[in-house]
Amino acid sequence: MTNQQNNLLDSNQLQNEQLQNNERRRFLKTTTGLAITAAGASLLPASAHASTDDFSETFHGHHTDQRFWNKVRKEFILNKRNTYMNIGTAGTMPKRVLKDYNHANEQISINPWNSNIPTLDYAKQIAPSFGAAPHELVLCRNTTDGLCTIINGLQFEYGDIILTTNHEHHGVTTPLKHVAERYGAEVIELALPVYTPGNDVSVDDFVQVFADAVSLYGNRVRLMVFSHVTFTTGTTLPAKQICKKVAIPNGIVTLVDGAHTPGMFNLDFHDIDCDFYSGAGHKWQCGPGATGFLYVRDNASRLFEFWSDRETPLWFINTSSSSVEVQTKLQSVGQDNYPAKRALAKACEMWDEIGRDAIEKRILDLSALCKEELAKKFPNAMIFAPNVRKLSSGLTTFNPFDDLTDSALLTEFRDRLDEEYGYIVRTTSFYLDPNDSVKTYSLRISTHLFHDDEDVKGLVKAMKQLYRDMR
Repeated sequence: MTNQQNNLLDSNQLQNEQLQNNERRRFLKTTTGLAITAAGASLLPASAHASTDDFSETFHGHHTDQRFWNKVRKEFILNKRNTYMNIGTAGTMPKRVLKDYNHANEQISINPWNSNIPTLDYAKQIAPSFGAAPHELVLCRNTTDGLCTIINGLQFEYGDIILTTNHEHHGVTTPLKHVAERYGAEVIELALPVYTPGNDVSVDDFVQVFADAVSLYGNRVRLMVFSHVTFTTGTTLPAKQICKKVAIPNGIVTLVDGAHTPGMFNLDFHDIDCDFYSGAGHKWQCGPGATGFLYVRDNASRLFEFWSDRETPLWFINTSSSSVEVQTKLQSVGQDNYPAKRALAKACEMWDEIGRDAIEKRILDLSALCKEELAKKFPNAMIFAPNVRKLSSGLTTFNPFDDLTDSALLTEFRDRLDEEYGYIVRTTSFYLDPNDSVKTYSLRISTHLFHDDEDVKGLVKAMKQLYRDMR
C-alpha cells in the first residue's frame, strides 16, 4: 500500500468521525419542503448578512396548486417582455440569492481582510442536498473545471481505453483528447441511439451500448465518461444502471458530466454510485456564474482499488494545498469567490425548501407537455427528446423543417422567434446516425420551475405561426 493510500485511509477515519458529528446539521430532503440548516449560518461576518426580513416568504402549500408555483415564479426577476427558455445555457439567480450575493460582495469590499471564509464550509452545507457525505463535495468553477481536474489528474498509461459517447460537450472531448495525446491512451466514442418518432429507445438500449463495448475491449477499459443528460438532444442516460450493471462489476472508474442535472433532478450521488460527478451551479440550480459541483466518492477509494496497478492513480494537479485530505486538496485553489459560493449555497437552500423531488416533477411535467404540444402542432416534425419519462429531462429538442441539416434556416427561426415573438431558445447539433457526414440541427427548449403551462403552449403556438411564415 502506498503512502498516499495510507494517508487517505487515515483521512477517511477522520472524515468518518467528523461525519458523525455533522449528522445533526444535515439537510432534510422532503417533498413537503422545509430543508433549512444551521450550518453555514455565520460563514460571513455578522455585518455581511442580509436580514431575513428582506427575504421573500417561505414556500408553504401544495405543489399541485398553481398558486404555489406562482409564488416561486415571483422570486425571479426575468425580463417580462420575453419568455426565457434557455436555462440549459445559463440560469438566473432568485431575488433572495441575488440580494444576498450583492450584499456579501459589498461587505467584502468594506472589510476585505476579514472575509477569508473557507469555501469548504459551503461545500459541506450543500453536500446532503445531493445525497453526498460532507467530505465528498467540492465547489468548483463549473462542470468543465471539475471534469478537467479529474481527467487530467488520472494516471493513464499507453494502451488504456476511455469510453465516452458521440454526444459529449467540448468540456469532455477536449481534455480526453489531451490525455490521449499525452499518454497514448485511446478514446472511443460510442454511438448513442437517438429517439425520433417511430424509433423508440429504452433504458436497456443505452446500458447495452456500454456493455457491448466493455465486452469488446475487455480490461483495457479503465474509464467511462458520459453525460447524465445530453446537451444535444436532452436525453437522460440511465447513469445508475450504467454504473452498477456495467462499470462496477468490470472494475471501471466512472466520471459523469452532470452539467444539466443539479437543480433539475433530485440527485442522490450515493444511489447513482459513480466515482466522480461534475455539475454546474449556474444553470438549473440558478446560482452565480463560475460555480459548480465536483463529487468525489469516498475520497476516490474505489479508484485506488480499480487502479491498484498504478502507484499514483490520481494526481492533484489543481491545488495550492499540501493537505492529505482529498476534499481540502481539490477545494484549495488560492483566493476564491466566497460571495459566489455563498450564493450557490443560498440557491440550494431555496431548492431544498421547495422540495427537489417536487421541482423535478414540475420540470418533467412541463417537458412532457411541450412534447405533446409539439406533436399536435407539428405532426410530421422530428422530435429528438425521448417521450419515455425515465429518459426525459427539462430539455426538449426538435426540428420543424424537412431539411434537418440546414443550420442557417434553423438559426433564422431561432432568432426570429426571439425578435418577433419574445421566446428565447437555442440550437444544438449532433450526428443523427454515426455514419452521417453532416450534422443534424435542432431547437432546444428548456422548461424550468418558473415556467407554467401557458409558457409552453404560447411557445409552441408562436413556433407554428413563425413556421407558416417561413415556409
